[in-house]
Amino acid sequence: MRGVMISAPSSGTGKTTVMLGLLRALTDDGLSVQPFKSGPDYIDPAFHRAACGRASFNLDTWAMDGGLLDALACEAHGADFCVGEGSMGLYDGVATRGQSGFGSSAETAVRMGWPVVLVIDVGGQAQSAAATALGFREYMPGLPFAGVILNRVASPRHERLARLGMERAGIRVLGSLPRRGDLALPERHLGLVQAVEHPDLDAAIAGYADFLRAHVDLGAILEAGQGHPRPDGAHALPKPPAQRIALAQDAAFSFAYPHVLKGWQAAGAEILPFSPLADETPAAGADLVWLPGGYPELHAGKLAAAHRFRAALRAHAETRPVHGECGGYMALGEALTDKEGVTHRMAGLLGLVTSYEKRKFHLGYRRAVLSAPMPGYTPGTALRGHEFHYSTILAQPDAPLAQVADADGNPVPETGSVRGHVSGSFFHLITSEAP
Repeated sequence: MRGVMISAPSSGTGKTTVMLGLLRALTDDGLSVQPFKSGPDYIDPAFHRAACGRASFNLDTWAMDGGLLDALACEAHGADFCVGEGSMGLYDGVATRGQSGFGSSAETAVRMGWPVVLVIDVGGQAQSAAATALGFREYMPGLPFAGVILNRVASPRHERLARLGMERAGIRVLGSLPRRGDLALPERHLGLVQAVEHPDLDAAIAGYADFLRAHVDLGAILEAGQGHPRPDGAHALPKPPAQRIALAQDAAFSFAYPHVLKGWQAAGAEILPFSPLADETPAAGADLVWLPGGYPELHAGKLAAAHRFRAALRAHAETRPVHGECGGYMALGEALTDKEGVTHRMAGLLGLVTSYEKRKFHLGYRRAVLSAPMPGYTPGTALRGHEFHYSTILAQPDAPLAQVADADGNPVPETGSVRGHVSGSFFHLITSEAP
């Protein structure tokens, strides 16, 4: 499990550029590199896979228990080196402990034994950046710390001053990245534009690799890598909710956690992908239709015109279950209003009406205790998940799917819905709690 954790003091410091460039550069050097994402991110794992060719998995100490974390650590089998990417700042988590921690990237690094490579934006400072790095190194006793990469360095003089500060603090500088404005990946309201939508992703990642190779000591990062032994024995991944699962997969529905799909397939379930945007129908013999999250608000007109998809979905729901998460939940509703104020008819299997015209930010972990059955789970089951969207509920007339609370136990009004064989929620399922 030898590797490093790429983290930063905050979001927006350039750790994704470093992560993708490092994955590609090490892969180009002939190493098999296993990527991971610390925390509940739906988008970054697809970029990781594009960079190194191996599926990336989320490691989440708030939502996941030790058994699931061990199961995901086993995905590093056959890899020469692991690289984890942190979420937000290194120590950012929640106030109330979850299944095995508070959800910070630092916890993930400690659990896996990976030294932290801290990416620091030194714009607007020089020696003072060392005080930040020193504080991050010392804040958590027992945290392995490899060193820093200086980002957005303005000049050779600026780099020299920043390095002097780090030398005084006893902190190793692993690289220094000059300021460049052309390296940012395109973003939208939930973060990065999806990997499948990037116009030339492979060329962009190759550019990041060249940039890192020129300015970062890759050998020093490999040398700094450490890690705990890979767990032995069988560990539990999420069980499939059905044997044959029709899974919506396209630019509107792509936010499915890799570990969930891996668990379904490992248990022998058959995943049958289809594209609602292409007006494809779910497989006629499917036991379950599952609509993941994504960006239905960007494709609402096309979804409203997908008559074959909607008719097949309604026919399936007469006798078999359908479930939607976040964007998939909205697509199962009665209507969706886009940011221009245009209302589009959705599948109508639930009474949910949502709007992006008046955006409201919803973000955070969720603990849901089911009030009604959900595919794969019985009433009373406690689920762990994450919610991240900007939509506003205008109507939700159906029975609630669950009692939902945030990470601190405060009730959340977005309870999900259930009607007949159809269910949906705004939270993305990560795992269930042990009974």
